[in-house]
Amino acid sequence: LNTILPLIMENTVTNAEKYFGQFCTLMASYTRKTAKLRDKSDLLVKQLIDYANSENPELRSAMKNFAEELAKVQDYRQAEVERLETKVVEPLKLYGIRLKQTRTDIKRFNNARNNEIKQLEKLEKLRQKAPSDRHAIAESNVHKASVDASRSTQQLEETINEFQKQKLKDIQRIFSDFITIEMVFHTKALEVYSSAFQNLDAYTCSAIRPFTVWAPRTSGTTSPSAPQSGSCGRPGVPSWRSPA
Repeated sequence: LNTILPLIMENTVTNAEKYFGQFCTLMASYTRKTAKLRDKSDLLVKQLIDYANSENPELRSAMKNFAEELAKVQDYRQAEVERLETKVVEPLKLYGIRLKQTRTDIKRFNNARNNEIKQLEKLEKLRQKAPSDRHAIAESNVHKASVDASRSTQQLEETINEFQKQKLKDIQRIFSDFITIEMVFHTKALEVYSSAFQNLDAYTCSAIRPFTVWAPRTSGTTSPSAPQSGSCGRPGVPSWRSPA
């Protein structure tokens, strides 16, 4: 046990350092990419508004309403980024400090325990060589060193057990917060996207006034040509799509 226990503790802390470090790196990258998506969406909102200002009143209103809905989603995304940084990334960063402190505590307890074990071994040898009048003193010192070594071993066990319990609580809390943040964002975003979809769907081709294309005059004909069909099957509305 004296040989295996320090190895188990060392492996436990090393494993936590490895994976929590990777979690921290990945979640920081996740948060940065979410912020970049927010920035790109802000640019899309601006472009939609610029486009709306160049169109007829009906389409202008529809596009501006759509841009406003999209801007609401980015407000929610901004809140998502801030919460990810506070509730997920920052705790993972601080966890690195906690791991270093735990490693320092383990090293300190382990060094003390090793010193006490060495002292115990020396006293044991001394007791065997001691004359009868010093035998009682040697016995007392051996007992004291044995108690100290046992106490240090117990402190090591308590430290690693507490570390394991706290690690479980921390990983549950951090990733529960992550899931909650994502659920809140996607719930609110879905509400806004649904509203945006309905508004766009309500703006049908019937809202666009058909226009008439006049054909060049030919001999004996003064009547206009039939209106050309466009998108949505409405006469006079040009198609947005290229032929497949």
